[in-house]
Amino acid sequence: MKLDEFLAQLPKGDLWVFGYGSLMWSPGFSYSQKTRGRIHGYHRALCILSTRYRGTKRKPGLVMGLCRGGSCWGMAYRVHAEGVRRALARLWQREMPRRVYAPRLLQVQIPGGRQVRALAFLADPTHPAYVHELDLHGRARLVAQGIGQRGTAVDYIRNTLEHMRELGVSDPHLERILHAALALRSNGSGSAARAEVPAPQRQPEATAARDVLPRRASGRAPRRAGRAASRS
Repeated sequence: MKLDEFLAQLPKGDLWVFGYGSLMWSPGFSYSQKTRGRIHGYHRALCILSTRYRGTKRKPGLVMGLCRGGSCWGMAYRVHAEGVRRALARLWQREMPRRVYAPRLLQVQIPGGRQVRALAFLADPTHPAYVHELDLHGRARLVAQGIGQRGTAVDYIRNTLEHMRELGVSDPHLERILHAALALRSNGSGSAARAEVPAPQRQPEATAARDVLPRRASGRAPRRAGRAASRS
């Protein structure tokens, strides 16, 4: 979807934006409010080949997308109405060059039991860069070899996990991919070997220790998550 098309159907007023990967720590646009949030019906998945920011065409990396099923914790940003067009222009330049994402307005739960509609970038499973089935080792090889304009895929995964922990969320599957990728890089196979790319089995979601948002109105951060796997 082109930016003008999205703007034409966008309600007037402030806009919320939901970040679940690099947007959690580097949104790249001005905002008036930032808070944790949770989307139900979609989960975070390593499912998109990166040939620019975290990899190259010859050695692609692997980055996140939102896929159907489960739920996902992330950061929600509120953008004042007068800054919406500018923020969206930056987001389209960053997220939409290859049209691998489908921009959608989704319900996001934020502290205080509130629901807001926020822009989220969903993975497009029909796009050639979408990876449909790939085991943990195959994902780790892509992450290990990925180096692009914004740095390494390893750092991308590490930063995502660190910011998830700040929200009280863990993702054991993603942690195992990171550890396997680091092992490949340490023995040199991450940069030398090219991963075969068919496409992802659905990944277990991250685990929140408690579903705190419906229960707490104080806005305090949730407790640290346990290690058991669920979906997020």
